Amino acid sequence: MPIEPDSDRRDPMRARYEELAELAGSLAHEIKNPLSVIHMNIDLLSEDLAEVDSPISRRCLDRVDIVRGQCERMEALLRDFLRYTRLTDIDLVSGSLNDQIETVLRAYQAQADADDIDIEKYLDADLPAIKMHSDSLQAALMNLVKNALESMDRGGQLWARTYTTRGGVALDLIDTGSGVDDNTAMHMFEPFYSTKEGGSGLGLPTARKIIEAHGGRISVQSEVERGTKFTLEFPVPKRLSGK
Repeated sequence: MPIEPDSDRRDPMRARYEELAELAGSLAHEIKNPLSVIHMNIDLLSEDLAEVDSPISRRCLDRVDIVRGQCERMEALLRDFLRYTRLTDIDLVSGSLNDQIETVLRAYQAQADADDIDIEKYLDADLPAIKMHSDSLQAALMNLVKNALESMDRGGQLWARTYTTRGGVALDLIDTGSGVDDNTAMHMFEPFYSTKEGGSGLGLPTARKIIEAHGGRISVQSEVERGTKFTLEFPVPKRLSGK
């Protein structure tokens, strides 16, 4: 059975969640500024220490590198979090889902070639247009494709397939990677849930929010050591009848 993110039908709780998300976003923005100052001064301190060749300065440089690494990790986490909290209403225009996935796959073709991964495309040439925001949709697709490639160590296959459904259009992304267990599949769309070392746990939740902002939905099927399939479904706008 495909696993889909739970939908929140409790309006008061959703309003409370949105209020907290806005507050958290503001807090993250306030943290970002002093963190940038810390990072800048760590870089300057590193330059000063590099001019002094002594055992003490070398030990200090090692510690400065540790602090710099943690600053960069926190800055990346804040960028992901701010991107997640800012996803609300977006302006949608008519566009091609095929074009979007083609662009993303081209961007990752070199990485796939280097890792001996075959990318196969089965894109419906007659696929109807959908209402989309190109930049954000590409960001969601890039996250999914990147995850798929990273799940395959050396060699494998990634299939991208588009097709029409009763209510719109759909995209399947299927890989032959390591897969995940049922528990991970159930929680992978939750913010900050990650099985990756150093992962922010916001990539898939952000992709989900983007897809839902397009009026769509995402589901996942996975099996350990066999691979994962993500299915994205989007509505097709009704044609104006002129009546």
